[in-house]
Amino acid sequence: MAKFGFLSVLEEELDKHLDYDFAIDWDKKNHAVEVTFILEAQNSGNVETIDDKGEVSDEDVIFEDYVLFYNPAKSRFDEEDYLVTIPYEPKKGLSREFLAYFAETLNEVATEG
Repeated sequence: MAKFGFLSVLEEELDKHLDYDFAIDWDKKNHAVEVTFILEAQNSGNVETIDDKGEVSDEDVIFEDYVLFYNPAKSRFDEEDYLVTIPYEPKKGLSREFLAYFAETLNEVATEG
């Protein structure tokens, strides 16, 4: 039976469960995997919104957030930069079942909220 790497399983599960854009970035030097999620909310009523920089717009709203999978012994990062940070065990990674659950849960949260 073929053995799949963490990144390929993660990408496969996200492809299977998500209906929105995402990107995976492997930071080899920092032993971390950053997943970027991009959600677009239609603003068909042209309601004015104010972004985090104080700019007003009546365009569609685009949300971008990040999740980090990291090696607790080697990765360095600012936890406040991420929606969630998830440690993985070196040499073991994370199971396919966990990654499938992660993708399913992420999709549920995004579509409900």
